[in-house]
This record gives sequence, structure tokens and C-alpha cells, in this order.
Amino acid sequence: MFQSFEDTTKFSKEFMDSGLKSFASLSKNLQTIASEAGEYSKKSWEDGSSTMEKMFSAKSLDKAVEIQTDYAKKAYEGFVAQATKMGDLYAEIAKDAYKPFENAVAKAK
Repeated sequence: MFQSFEDTTKFSKEFMDSGLKSFASLSKNLQTIASEAGEYSKKSWEDGSSTMEKMFSAKSLDKAVEIQTDYAKKAYEGFVAQATKMGDLYAEIAKDAYKPFENAVAKAK
């Protein structure tokens, strides 16, 4: 596997560099996820507040139910879209975290 001390040192350095690259990528991706979660929460709160205002100003029970139904449909669609987006971001984290180690592991074989 290793022929000399220099090979071992070189492999250790490459592995450490890979770890640092992986950590930087993880940090960047977690910031993206936090930002996405914050934006979604803010939008969800604003949509809910707007819907409540519309419901309180509704002239009839039928209109209030229609407003609430539209809100529930939009909220569900928004949630599914956001969950898909977050799932993609987490999958990207996994790919990015492994990518720097691919070369080091291949060289060690």
C-alpha cells in the first residue's frame, strides 16, 4: 500500500486537504439550507397573515371557506415544493462531502 514515509505523508496531506474542502462545502451548503428555511418560513407567515385578513373581511361564510380552501391548497403545494427543494439540497451536501475523498480513497487502493 505505502512504499515509504513520503508516500504516507503525501497521502495524509491529501486526506487532510480533502477533509477541509469537504468541511467548507458542508458549511456553504448548510448556509444555503438555513437561508431557504428562513425564506420559506417568512413567506409562509406572510401568506397565512394575508389569508386571515381576507377571511375576516369576507362577506359570507361561503367566501371565507373559499379563501381558506385556496390557502390550504397553495400552502400544501408550497410545502411539497419546499420539501423537494430541501431534499435536493441535502442530497447535494452528501455528494459534495464525499467528492473530495474520492481521489484519496482511489489512490489508497
